[in-house]
Amino acid sequence: MVDWRSVEESSPLSDAYLVSEKLFDGLWAGAPLDPILTRLEGPFEKLEDEYPEWHPNSHSFQGMLKLFLYREISGWSYRRISRHPELAEVFGLENIPSESAMSRTWENRFNETTQEFITAAAHRLIRAVHDFEIITPKVRSPVEIEDDEPTIREDNEQNSQFTGSEIHQTTRLARSYGFDSFDSGRARNTQYDDTQFFELQTYMGMTGCGSAQGASRFQRRRGDEKGPHGDTHLRTIKQFSTESLIEGFHEASGRLLSLLGAESGFREPATVAIDITKVPYYGQVEAMPMVSGDTDGEGLVYKYATLTIVGRNIPFILEVEPVRESSSWDENPSNRIHRTVRRLIQRAREHVNIEMVLCDAEFDSKHVFQTLSNLNVDYLIPTRVNAPEKEAIERMNDDGQEVAVEESSVHLKNGSHSMRFLYVPSKNSDGTSVFATNVDVGPAEAKSLSRRYSSRWQIESEYKSIKHEFLAKTSSKDYRVRLFYFVFGALLHNIWRMTDFLLKAEVGGIEDGVFDRPPVLTAGETTELVSSALLPYG
Repeated sequence: MVDWRSVEESSPLSDAYLVSEKLFDGLWAGAPLDPILTRLEGPFEKLEDEYPEWHPNSHSFQGMLKLFLYREISGWSYRRISRHPELAEVFGLENIPSESAMSRTWENRFNETTQEFITAAAHRLIRAVHDFEIITPKVRSPVEIEDDEPTIREDNEQNSQFTGSEIHQTTRLARSYGFDSFDSGRARNTQYDDTQFFELQTYMGMTGCGSAQGASRFQRRRGDEKGPHGDTHLRTIKQFSTESLIEGFHEASGRLLSLLGAESGFREPATVAIDITKVPYYGQVEAMPMVSGDTDGEGLVYKYATLTIVGRNIPFILEVEPVRESSSWDENPSNRIHRTVRRLIQRAREHVNIEMVLCDAEFDSKHVFQTLSNLNVDYLIPTRVNAPEKEAIERMNDDGQEVAVEESSVHLKNGSHSMRFLYVPSKNSDGTSVFATNVDVGPAEAKSLSRRYSSRWQIESEYKSIKHEFLAKTSSKDYRVRLFYFVFGALLHNIWRMTDFLLKAEVGGIEDGVFDRPPVLTAGETTELVSSALLPYG
């Protein structure tokens, strides 16, 4: 099984898009290509230098990247570049390499990913410059570049390949199924319909900018009449109530899951994971009831709970719920996390049959245990190691035991049930981990059951992709804006996962174990594809 903690969630190709954006912005403002390229700082972090540190090559990797971007944009040959020594300063090199050194760099120093990065960034820029009729020297004609839309490959036994047309068609299908579930409730005769705000939000998430800058750049590419202004965007977002956003996401989950149709491979009953993620908040706290004081020393945060399909199925966020906690600056009621768990499970059951629920130690509570038992689902939750657990572990060590099961029970006003504490070897240390479960297992099965908890690592990958690939920037203190941004980021995550699933199914059906493989599309590529379908170039 793939270690989901190590799956690369971002894309060099999406970074290539950002590079073309930076270059285009400079040319649009009237600056020549040379100084724009000089000031360009990437992003180049995801590109690897194939030359080891001890290699005698004297030219910097970033400098050579700029040189080849210049070459691909201008169409100049190695020989022509070598005849312009003044370009060394533009690229940040001490001198212009020889023709043979440039050739070796392309063939040996740049791997396939880097070559695709340079080609994609340059060709996007060329098309944009001519689409918007920017008069600038050194940018060659689009007729000189071939239709070079990158082909996304899945490195498996079939060496499956997906054409650009298949990818765009599938992405648009998943996008429409997700977007159509949300309704701001505004009048139908307004200048912009809701979909145009969702398109702008997608663009903002992909480019990592705020509403004002995102709206301005989006209008420039689509035309002033094609997209709302930044302040209009924020005003519209605020018209989505918390209830409408949660219900819209619930409906979108169902619509997207319906795309699975009769495809084999989606397994029920499903294993799901419930977790809480935090988004930092900076500012005053008075009259901010949704801000939580983080006890982990990370400051103030917003909290969102999610329920996600994990295990051997497609990683897919079924439900989202805002978390409101008690605070010293507001008269909030104490957080009843078991009520959040109950709402998430009840809504999710409208879509799938749930067998097992995985939670982290934040849900180590008798109220949570009983709630899950009342809902007739199995649970597996790590518990905090306090004095009684420490004593049990000491007895195990004295007796030479590696695994132990301790019978127990929960008795509360809302019910009671038998449960067990599993003492098993920790996967992260030489110590012992303790899990609470209502599954009837003995010592022989305890270790095997506890291994199912590793599926929850997919949640860490999920949160990383939402925050770094799909979540647009905002400094707004209005919780309506914050919640919309997070819910929409989770929606884009689902569109990514569903697009990946449908592409795999298109190749030849979903086979056992297909979900254990890395995605054929990364998160960054999906945001690029969703947004590029909205623009007149790319």
